[in-house]
Amino acid sequence: MADEVKNLDVQEFQGEAQSPQVSQRDINFILDVPLELTVVIGRTKILVQELLQLGQGSVIALEKLAGEPMEVYVNERLIGRGEVVVVNEKFGIRLTDIISPTERVRQLR
Repeated sequence: MADEVKNLDVQEFQGEAQSPQVSQRDINFILDVPLELTVVIGRTKILVQELLQLGQGSVIALEKLAGEPMEVYVNERLIGRGEVVVVNEKFGIRLTDIISPTERVRQLR
């Protein structure tokens, strides 16, 4: 049985080495894929009765405290946290924390 073991060349499994141009072309293939980005400033649960009573100027209390970082999701997966900023009179978010690649892979399961 030991006579049947064959030493294999690792390159047999890797195929041809890809040039940087091929890798660049591969990444360009996915650059136009649309993703949904969501920033969560807070959450709460209310009754339908309370929802129907809301009007302009109503205040809804959220579970988060003022100044806490907002969660940033891409396709419903947490990717980081950030803080609200105003740029050219528009609201934005400055990312202050990015979830590690290991944690992002763990979320895929």
